[in-house]
Amino acid sequence: MAENTREIILDTLLAIEREEEFSDRLLKAVLDKYNYLDSRDKSFIKRVTEGSLERQLELDYYLNHFSSVPVRKMKPLIRCLLRMSAYQILYMDAVPDSAACNEACKIAGKRKFQNLKGFVNGVLRNLSKNKEALPLPDGKQNPTEFLSIKYSMPEWLVKLWLDEYGGEGTEKLLEGLLRIHPVSLRFRTTLSKEERDTYVAGMREAGADVRQSKYLPYVYTAETTDGIRTLPGFDEGIFAVQDISSVLAVEAAGIKAGDFVMDICAAPGGKTLLAAEWADRVLARDVSDAKLSLIEENLKRMQAENVTTQVFDATAFDETYREQADVLFLDVPCSGLGVIGKKRDIKYRVSPEGIESIVSLQRRIVENSWQYVKPGGVLLYSTCTINPKENEDMVHWITGNLPFEPQALDECLPEELLAERREIREHMRGTLELSEAEAAACIQLLPGTMEADGFFFAKFRRKLQ
Repeated sequence: MAENTREIILDTLLAIEREEEFSDRLLKAVLDKYNYLDSRDKSFIKRVTEGSLERQLELDYYLNHFSSVPVRKMKPLIRCLLRMSAYQILYMDAVPDSAACNEACKIAGKRKFQNLKGFVNGVLRNLSKNKEALPLPDGKQNPTEFLSIKYSMPEWLVKLWLDEYGGEGTEKLLEGLLRIHPVSLRFRTTLSKEERDTYVAGMREAGADVRQSKYLPYVYTAETTDGIRTLPGFDEGIFAVQDISSVLAVEAAGIKAGDFVMDICAAPGGKTLLAAEWADRVLARDVSDAKLSLIEENLKRMQAENVTTQVFDATAFDETYREQADVLFLDVPCSGLGVIGKKRDIKYRVSPEGIESIVSLQRRIVENSWQYVKPGGVLLYSTCTINPKENEDMVHWITGNLPFEPQALDECLPEELLAERREIREHMRGTLELSEAEAAACIQLLPGTMEADGFFFAKFRRKLQ
């Protein structure tokens, strides 16, 4: 292993703690910077960085048990160093505990904390010695705290989901959010099954673990150590990176030949690209050039020539497109609680107060965008979160305040997914406060029960009069 690998991890964790950038973007930049390292070193950097973030609350709980200084009062460097070392001790059998301890002490000394080497060594040695019998809160007396520590999820989020999905459903969700989340590939729908199978075989020959989604035949998951860009078909635009949840939302919209589609919070462009394969024209908008560049890069690679991109703020209304869209995608900014498994620091940054502000923004976007839909056209509302205030409450608000009728998803989605939706709703403790028609028009995808990100979408049709 390269000598400075652990220091790269430490510096990355420190940058994330300073909130310089979200972890997924920062880690990608770090791996790109150190692309000259061998795949083993890069895999180690990725796993320890992500694992230290993902398990942060749990790691802090155990570190506090063996440390005379609370984690929150430690120097940032020592705090991050102990977290990454504790993760190696508890979750990486291939790393000897002695190596994790010794390397942490070396780094402490090298980074001018020579006087804390003994402290670091003592905490980690005690953790290692007692790791088979680590304490957890009493699950019967305080189930919220127990689940919070066991799955490293802030208590307010655990309580939110307990109130909605009950104990068993919440634990299944928390387990799902901690599972490995492979990249999801959506193949061009114009490919034949034989052509798709040929590319999949090539990916497997290149060493990727590629598996077909149980919901749609043209969506696969892929795990590869060399990156998606190296897979056969990438340069030719044979596939796009798009989670099955987002693909299902586009499927549900019912786009047909001749349609004009507007996607007004479009980045990174997955729905735009798929819509372009079925519609006549697509207008993709987002709030900045930086966001549009993400879309345009893939448009060029996927050869989607029927898409126009524009910078536009979705909280404003553009009279030019009043009643022009056959389908309007409103994938609004959200708290992102459904993609915690991919953006591991989101759960530490989101707060109840912040969600209220997000809901207000979502409402403004809906209020200023619904008039783009022509009478009889479709509005497809979506988020990548698991929170009734941002999801079901918005469904109820749209049908109660705007000229739209909810459209049942039963004929738009795979039966297996619909069965999973029924199972979730049968065991829910919370009340959706939706009418039967509203409930039929929306779906909350949950990791742990469904093979997808946490994602929500609802379908509406604008009234003719």
